[in-house]
Amino acid sequence: MVTLLLDSTQLEIVLSGAERVLAFHKGNVAIERSTIAKVQLTDDAWTWLRGFPSPGTHVRGVIAMGTWRSSAGDDFAIVRRHRPSVVIDLNGHPEYERIILTTRHGLQLVQALRLDVDTQAVDVVDLATGTIPVEPAPTKKKARKRKAPSPAPAT
Repeated sequence: MVTLLLDSTQLEIVLSGAERVLAFHKGNVAIERSTIAKVQLTDDAWTWLRGFPSPGTHVRGVIAMGTWRSSAGDDFAIVRRHRPSVVIDLNGHPEYERIILTTRHGLQLVQALRLDVDTQAVDVVDLATGTIPVEPAPTKKKARKRKAPSPAPAT
């Protein structure tokens, strides 16, 4: 697993020695927070890969590490098996258009990246209706008395 370091100015993807070798990448990947356009969570990062690894390592369904080149731009991927992942779209980054990472901490990353947003998060119900519907508290129902079964007729 990659290690993600986040501060007020940048997100740094710290690669282990094995990840550096498989990704053909000499150092960590630093991303300025101002270049992050969108962050998405996905259950299957393989659907987000586009192009071909150059340089990088690709074993179908097992690992995809390195730079992926396509006509849409270069992406950086660290993908292992079919695990939860994060897709980070970038705008104005000098090297990459997208970062695709397999990580267990995707939700925490999304929440941490949203901390500096000026407006508070709005509930979807607020956006749709303007108010939050409140359900009345459940009331206890009276237990109904059941009739005792009548004895079977004697034959």
